[in-house]
Amino acid sequence: MAIALRYAARSDLGLGPKSRNEDSGYAGPNLLVLADGMGGHAAGDVASSMIVGELAPLDEEDVTADQAIPLLLEALHAANAKLTRAMRENSDLSGMGSTTIVVLRTGNKLAMAHIGDSRAFMLRGDTFTQITKDHSFVQQLIDEGRISKEDAGHHPQRSVVTRVMTGQPDDEPDTSLREAKIGDRFLLCSDGLSDFVGADVIEEIVREARTPDEAADRCIEVALKASTRDNVTVIVAEVVDADGDDLPTTVPQVVGAAGKRMRGRTRAIPTSPAEKAAALSREATGRAEPDDDALELELAEDGTRSRRSKLVLRTVGVIVVAAILSAGGYAAWAWSQKQYFVAADAGKVAIFRGVSQDLGPISLSHVETPSDVLVSDLPSDVQASVGNTIPARDLVDALGKVTALRTEAVRCQHLASTGTPCGTTPTPMQSTVPTTPPTTPSTTSPNPTGPTQPTQPTLPTQPGQQTQPTLPTPLPTAPRASTSFATPPAVALATDRLAGVVT
Repeated sequence: MAIALRYAARSDLGLGPKSRNEDSGYAGPNLLVLADGMGGHAAGDVASSMIVGELAPLDEEDVTADQAIPLLLEALHAANAKLTRAMRENSDLSGMGSTTIVVLRTGNKLAMAHIGDSRAFMLRGDTFTQITKDHSFVQQLIDEGRISKEDAGHHPQRSVVTRVMTGQPDDEPDTSLREAKIGDRFLLCSDGLSDFVGADVIEEIVREARTPDEAADRCIEVALKASTRDNVTVIVAEVVDADGDDLPTTVPQVVGAAGKRMRGRTRAIPTSPAEKAAALSREATGRAEPDDDALELELAEDGTRSRRSKLVLRTVGVIVVAAILSAGGYAAWAWSQKQYFVAADAGKVAIFRGVSQDLGPISLSHVETPSDVLVSDLPSDVQASVGNTIPARDLVDALGKVTALRTEAVRCQHLASTGTPCGTTPTPMQSTVPTTPPTTPSTTSPNPTGPTQPTQPTLPTQPGQQTQPTLPTPLPTAPRASTSFATPPAVALATDRLAGVVT
């Protein structure tokens, strides 16, 4: 007998100090995903949204039971890799992570992957069980027999997780595959519910609710009454007969941070006394109010899996992925605006802000600070370095490099005025035209064949003309004179500063 899922997803900010919802949830005809983000600032909601965005396309996959677990692991590894790239590109996201529970329907079976301390429960007949095991510090204490399950609910470190999606290669989830039976009910929840509401109360809600919508609404209401200080997100799904007359909706519901990024708002939760009390608490503490006027993502259907419903499903999936890609694109752009390099602009040296690549017709950099240094006045090797762009650590470093290039340009202009080619960047060498001959051999440049009296070189007879002296052995090093071939101190300093740039 073919099965289908009737589902509902809900999320609320909670009564704690958080000003944004860092949870994300997705419920569709073949896929359930719950992610509880962490990391502070904007990082938690970014992490959970990226994970949901990466997993959402699985809702359209038609896979066998043998393919389901490998497919889940592949998607989770891809999501984890995206977290890594995002943190490398934007230091503000450093340290972010997220718990994840994902359930994928394959025929009459459900494949599940789980990492972190968000929980999944199953109600089958009279039995209500937790089908995930927390990856947390207190769960380790329970496994070691150091504390009881009752003590764990009040332990001061109950929120410390030992395994979670953080972008690290060893973030491996637990997986399982189980048969689904008509009448089964599943609850996925963040710790905003399980840490503040007892398992017996959760069981009562799931057991007595007439529909998944009613169960999800009731879970949020009870969590708020229990003064939950964390974001609270729940997904309730019921296994039904796919060949029955009362077919469930096939339109996905996206809630929490992922829903807000996708449509600029979080799905509204029906008004209740508990929610009104929560709103008054937020108003009193001056925290942001959730989007109470948000539109529901679920659309009206004619009760059949029509082509129109499939088109809507694909469209929503594309929107989710596009929203997550947009968030990643913004993070990359923000990182690029902290980069600087020195390059040529209209024949002059300039400081650029951004990265020296183009994205099609879009330039990823712009001139931050122009200069009056002509590229043509620089030595040939330095001209090549400027043409290939010279990276800088920051704006101050870039300004220092331009100052060094200006000194090089002045040196070349001085040489040009004497009719001497500029050549390349000067390097320390022996003077070929000393004004006075050395009287004794240098101790730092010994003659390998023994002491030899240096021969007086023949000086140039015309301006700009040089006559190479004939020496029986290499000349010892002598003090430099102020000639056109000597390197002034300012130029030597410029050379030192450019040494790490032009090589």
